Amino acid sequence: MAQILDPLPSDGQSQVLCCYVNATSKIQVARITNVPDWYFERVVFPGQRLLFETVPKALLEIHTGMMASAILSDSIPCERLQVDAPEPVGFETASGDELEASRLAALDEPTPAVAISPAS
Repeated sequence: MAQILDPLPSDGQSQVLCCYVNATSKIQVARITNVPDWYFERVVFPGQRLLFETVPKALLEIHTGMMASAILSDSIPCERLQVDAPEPVGFETASGDELEASRLAALDEPTPAVAISPAS
């Protein structure tokens, strides 16, 4: 997963995939400030799931509040938010002959009859 806006510094550290869910009814700001040379801040709406990559030692700060006043409501070690990255799915490519045979086989199958009753 790429960090498009501000990539992690490439200093050889491992990266972890993390997930945070805003389970409140308020808008939150998620921020990581303890990783040198990196800026991470995202708005997380109620019920929204935030997936991000970071270094294991990162600390996610959650700021909650109203307009122009937010308080630090939680600090979560990103190691606790770590999720397993899904394995990439590969698709086998079919040849033109295989695609044509599949299309013809679908045409040969009988079409079921559909009965429609008139509206009363």
